[in-house]
Amino acid sequence: MSAGHDHSHSHGHGHHHHDHVPKLDHLNSAFIWGIVLNSVFVVVEAATGFFTHSLSLLTDAGHNLSDVASLALALLAFKLSKVNANSQYTYGYKRSTIIVSFFNAVILFVAVGFIIYEAVMRFMNPEVVSGGTMAWVAFIGIAINGFTAWLFVKDKDTDLNVKGAYLHMAVDAIVSLGVVLSGVIIYFTNLYWIDSLVSLIIGFVILRGTWSLLTASLRLEMDGVPAEMDIEKIRAELTKCDGVINAHHIHVWALSTTENALTAHLLIKPEAMAKFDDIKHDLRHRMEHLEITHCTFEPEFSEEECKQPECL
Repeated sequence: MSAGHDHSHSHGHGHHHHDHVPKLDHLNSAFIWGIVLNSVFVVVEAATGFFTHSLSLLTDAGHNLSDVASLALALLAFKLSKVNANSQYTYGYKRSTIIVSFFNAVILFVAVGFIIYEAVMRFMNPEVVSGGTMAWVAFIGIAINGFTAWLFVKDKDTDLNVKGAYLHMAVDAIVSLGVVLSGVIIYFTNLYWIDSLVSLIIGFVILRGTWSLLTASLRLEMDGVPAEMDIEKIRAELTKCDGVINAHHIHVWALSTTENALTAHLLIKPEAMAKFDDIKHDLRHRMEHLEITHCTFEPEFSEEECKQPECL
């Protein structure tokens, strides 16, 4: 985590390392379990959908396949983010996690496009569907997706990719529930268009969840300030430190889906200059509480005016 970084970071990271080791292991196995279970299920579901002519099952299988892709991508990004920095990539490959969360959102959008297109086509000419088989296969889907979502529930707010994985799985469990219900209704009523209707509803449910994933990842991709952070609050925290008159040129951005960085110019009282190391130490500590783990501070003295453009 701190390999390749300036050693002044290391003071506050001691305790983080221990927290992360078990977390990494269980996240790793959560991804692998999710990939294996969902892959098996995709094959079963697609085959059944094909033989029973059920669009809901086929779209759900397609959607589950996009889940497998997204879990595999998230796992890859997760591994890449642990690679040490080098002279070409001074941050290592942490940003791959952001690129992947963006791709995940795009994959979901594409999947929804197909679902909606197919559903509309099927409304025009409904096909005979075996409701009972649909219901049973989708019921297994609820169990698998529910279990996989549960694997990620604990860490879903710590990382955009884990949140993506959780969203995919939770949405899928809801989707499978929809397919079960439509299977049951078709079984008793033979209203085959219900199959298409459920596909459409599923599509819109996925779109809602995906929109937030897309905007959040795009924001990080553009070096935007992570959504839960407030520049003014950060500025206030920086100026609370004894000896700091004000802070400007504050840039906050995400290095990965879990780590944030900050650079700032600090106007220092001339008499406080001798203890700039203490000020830095104090500020790093304050920033860690605001979820910012990599900081670079540039000191200035009250006499000189900051000449750089775009002072924030």
